[in-house]
Amino acid sequence: MDRKHWVMAVIVVTAAALGASFLWPPTAPEPAAPPATPLGWQARIDLLGGDGVAGNAAGTAAQTRFSDPWGLVMGGGVLFVADAGENNRILYRGLDGRFQLLAGSVEGLADGQGSAAKFNTPSGIALDAQGNLYVADTGNHAIRKISTQGLVSTLAGNGSPGFADGNGAQVRFNGPMGVAVGADGRVYVADTWNDRIRVIATDGTVTTLAGGAQPGWEDGPGAQARFDTPTDLKFDGHGNLWVADLQNNALRSIDGNGMVSTRVGMPNAERVLWGPMTLAITHDDVVYVGERQTGRVVQLSPHGHIVAVAGNDALRFARPAGLALAPDGSLLLSDADAYRIHHLVPRTADMPEVPPELGPSADNPLPANQGRWPLAPQSGWHEVTGTLGEVRGNFSGESRHHLHSGFDVRGDVGQTVLAIASGKVSSPASTWTLGGQAEGLSLDKLDYIHMKVGRDASNRALDPARMQLVYDDSGQLDRVRVRRGTRFQPGDALGSINNQAHVHLAVGPSGYERNAVRLGFSNYADHVAPKIDDIAVLDADNQRLVEKVDGRLRVPRDGAGLQLVVEAWDQVDNNLPRRRLGLYSLGYQILDATGRALPGYEQPRTNIIFNRMPPQREAVKQAYAADSGITVHGSSSTRFRYVLTNTVRDGLLAGVALQLAELQPGNYTIRISAKDFSGNEAVAGRELQLLLQ
Repeated sequence: MDRKHWVMAVIVVTAAALGASFLWPPTAPEPAAPPATPLGWQARIDLLGGDGVAGNAAGTAAQTRFSDPWGLVMGGGVLFVADAGENNRILYRGLDGRFQLLAGSVEGLADGQGSAAKFNTPSGIALDAQGNLYVADTGNHAIRKISTQGLVSTLAGNGSPGFADGNGAQVRFNGPMGVAVGADGRVYVADTWNDRIRVIATDGTVTTLAGGAQPGWEDGPGAQARFDTPTDLKFDGHGNLWVADLQNNALRSIDGNGMVSTRVGMPNAERVLWGPMTLAITHDDVVYVGERQTGRVVQLSPHGHIVAVAGNDALRFARPAGLALAPDGSLLLSDADAYRIHHLVPRTADMPEVPPELGPSADNPLPANQGRWPLAPQSGWHEVTGTLGEVRGNFSGESRHHLHSGFDVRGDVGQTVLAIASGKVSSPASTWTLGGQAEGLSLDKLDYIHMKVGRDASNRALDPARMQLVYDDSGQLDRVRVRRGTRFQPGDALGSINNQAHVHLAVGPSGYERNAVRLGFSNYADHVAPKIDDIAVLDADNQRLVEKVDGRLRVPRDGAGLQLVVEAWDQVDNNLPRRRLGLYSLGYQILDATGRALPGYEQPRTNIIFNRMPPQREAVKQAYAADSGITVHGSSSTRFRYVLTNTVRDGLLAGVALQLAELQPGNYTIRISAKDFSGNEAVAGRELQLLLQ
């Protein structure tokens, strides 16, 4: 396609493109009286592009693959997408619903036409009144401009991080992520890791509008104000500039006089937003927010009411990174960690119930670690101390607090943690819990947890260029910052093991974790069959049935809410004998008195498979019965008491009782299938003899 004519060719989007009916050329006036935005609506989630697998392709919705879809903007009926990660490109979606390349190619910094241009981790994007597109080029610490002819130029910044006002290449940004254009044509920048809001005048001069030298939370004019990792900017209809203040869990605004005010969220108050990362604002002051921590999209009314329109425990987005309004008031959403673009429309009663396609695909490639471990020697052997799906407690006496989300590798306190695969930081909040037991770093698809990020055992910086140690005004270490777009290679030092004495590896975003044992670690082997310690049937009150007749457990056929509970555990080669690990899959069969499987039970009903984590908080109490965990019995061994009648597998969760009412009275056998990831299956103690009466 001739790039200088791309705007004319894709000036509208019809019902076939977005499921809406409108015509909005850039030169047409806005409707005199747009309809009021509905409040408290719930979204139907449609898929506009991406199949959940990371890749580099453009075409129809099904053909297009993204690497890190982030910023979105819509103008003249054309949807623009900033696709970062390994792609570093800007796409647009035209009249026929196909995604096409506008600009970008390999990672770098280069101006030019179309694919001759280069970006490094483009994030937020915005349009001016003439149709020019502005890009917060995060990894290049620059703001780029794409003309309506598709020509890319650098508006400010030169590829080096820092802080300096001025003109052109004299200007320094520090990982800018958000960009917005005012009615007067000035470009506003969320200078994310400078914690400032900057302004680029029409003559190219850059000045600082608000924010100071340290991250913080202060309202006030100009430099008196403080932000903490601002990620997105949007103007409301009154000329106020709204700021997604990520690490403050707040929404801030800047009026025409440069006065900063907090709109939502207050220091030391109950949190109402959880990592606001992206914004969209309607003509009548309704604000939509994409939350990093919860995976929700929430609506903020002009009166301050907050309602989630999409995303919950069971149906959450992996990382809602970009929001944009369609002309009909519906929402467009980029889910960066799911490699998808969604369209959110208000659900009506006559809409069919169709499960949305959410999260990264189970077919998404795993990190290419080539067998490496996160500790030296990376091609050696290390003891495994925890696997995906194990029951975990908290420090308040609750033994079934959460499911273990990763793979634990034992190491010495202070030992250096090493990257197992090449990766690029995508999150703007890639580190967390400084000094806490769960301190960690998110690097591409992998989370490394239980370490001092960027520091050795003595808290000295390991790599200050990539992992910046930030100190507060009193000289105390406040945080470790790793910018979005930072790259690491296998073997690079990431930190040192803290007092937890192991490294926790998690694969995939929260709520969509996959089993890290599939990475295939060098010299890891498991020839040890799981062991079954107990099989029990519990009644609706979670009381164990104990009455026996001729050695068989008496079970009432009409018993309601019966649960089948199996206590089992596993080991792997060369681990300490006391080290108990969880199983990978569990199921059961029901056999008749002759030992023949009943219809429907020819193969085990494998209800529990820890291949992918379910996102719901209550999953741990669906997978495990009471008295599971460590804290309830005061030993160093964990008890794994699995509820085999419940479903916890493939990211799904369901609770079902043991179905016996349809069986005739008589003798039966329940046979347990209990396997580890390597396919070893428990044999001893796997049968329970029943008498149904």
